[in-house]
This record gives sequence, structure tokens and C-alpha cells, in this order.
Amino acid sequence: MIENLYNQRIKELAADACGAGRLDAPCATAMRDSPVCGDRVRIDVRLADGRIAALAHDVKGCLLCRAAASVIGRHASGLSAADAEALRERVAAMLAGGDPPEGWGDLAVFEPVRAHRSRHGCVLIPFEALAKAAQAADC
Repeated sequence: MIENLYNQRIKELAADACGAGRLDAPCATAMRDSPVCGDRVRIDVRLADGRIAALAHDVKGCLLCRAAASVIGRHASGLSAADAEALRERVAAMLAGGDPPEGWGDLAVFEPVRAHRSRHGCVLIPFEALAKAAQAADC
């Protein structure tokens, strides 16, 4: 069962670390962490015309958390703050048994996490940080 949870694609996404790092001049930065497992995610965003033009993430966390942040790095460009919040809600719904959000097919890799409620937060923390940073952006 653990092999499904930490499958090869999740390992690849985590290793890819798309978007890892920090932005030089972000419009906003948000940090989310889990006191339960110790995962910590910081996301920097820069907006243009109300949409994410650049982002970077710094993750100190498990494989699931790093893979989720990498998916964000691949696909979040162009989202508005409302889009980022809706995405967070859709990912939570997916983990509860729903379909992956449209256009975010990489998230299907997290379907085995559904059976491990204690791991839902590992996947959600990067999406929470993204929504929080996008909402706080003032440029």
C-alpha cells in the first residue's frame, strides 16, 4: 500500500521541484505549516493584471508535499486569487473522492492519498499557501 502512496510519479514530481526557490521581488509571500507532520511551505508570487505571473516555492516537507508544490510550479501561472482559492477547494474535494480539477491532470497521481486522511494535509499545504499568497498580493 505504501508503494501506491509514494509511487514513481510522485517521486519524479518531488525530484523535479518545478518552481523551487524564491522570487527576488514578490508581491506577496505566504507560509503554511503543519504542526502534526512538520511540513512547511513558503510560496512567493508576483502578479500582473491580477494573475500569477511568477511564483516560487520553498518546501521543507515530505515527498507528497514536495510533489504537490512541484505540480503548482508547473501549472499555477495565470491563476487569479479567486482561481487559486477555487483550486485549493477542488484539491480538497479530490482528496475526499472527487475528480482532479480540470487542466490539472498531474493531480491524479495523488488519488492513493484519499485512503490516508492523515496525509491529506501534506498535499493541501502548498495549495493553501498559494491561495493565501495570491490573496495577499498587492501589485
